Amino acid sequence: MNALFPPPVDTATIRLRALSLGAGVQSTTLALMAAHGEIGPMPDCAIFADTGWEPKAVYEHLAWLRSPNVLPFPVHIVTAGNIRDGLVRGAQGERWASIPAFTKSASGKVGMIRRQCTKELKIVPIRRKVRELVGLAGKRSPDCPVVEQWIGISLDEIVRMKMSFEPWQVNRWPLIELGMTRRDCLRWLERHGYPMPPKSACIGCPYHSDVMWRQMRDEDSDGFADAVAIDRLIRTGFRNLRGEVYLHRSCVPLDEVDLDTPADKGQLDLFADECDGMCGV
Repeated sequence: MNALFPPPVDTATIRLRALSLGAGVQSTTLALMAAHGEIGPMPDCAIFADTGWEPKAVYEHLAWLRSPNVLPFPVHIVTAGNIRDGLVRGAQGERWASIPAFTKSASGKVGMIRRQCTKELKIVPIRRKVRELVGLAGKRSPDCPVVEQWIGISLDEIVRMKMSFEPWQVNRWPLIELGMTRRDCLRWLERHGYPMPPKSACIGCPYHSDVMWRQMRDEDSDGFADAVAIDRLIRTGFRNLRGEVYLHRSCVPLDEVDLDTPADKGQLDLFADECDGMCGV
């Protein structure tokens, strides 16, 4: 067993294999490879945690994945609330699952809010559904793994691997086992004639790069307009937070951020199609 992976688990104790489905490139590839029998054993189900603020393209792709004859196992959708509504409530002084938004004090100092959204709106509802499916809801947890959770992290994201802290569950990363990168996933999807999944992230996620914000502005005007409106709404009002709150790392209103690339401004992009993204890796 590779040192990157946890010790072997006695699979005789596993009663449920659940795939965490984000409906992005990696988890989509993982689900479809399982459907093709290229990764096994076959998962019992996939689970999508809906934050209520995914781009329209993600919901359309999820609907395709759930359509007949695409996956041979069910896709459950779970939710623990709407992250957009939570932001609105937070700006009104109510309790909210904080996102990693940026803050700027009166002196100009920039900070970042602690992230709670992933745990409360992704991890917790998936965990709750898994326990329900395996028959552990309201019961004492066993001391041995009974659930194998598949997570669609690829080799280029290996730093995101985290062991399960629950003795009744073990995490598995099949794409990393196969040495597959995100690019490998895209090639696999293309070879099999599948649609390219959209980027799976909340519309107003502060982790968006300028490329992502720019793409949203140019290709999803409704989504970008919604993010701009929420960015404007959340400037102040949060309990125990001083200064102003922004979705963009520049701490500038989103509709005022310069998202143009150097090439758009007339500069020659010397690295385009040359270093293949390896510089600085």
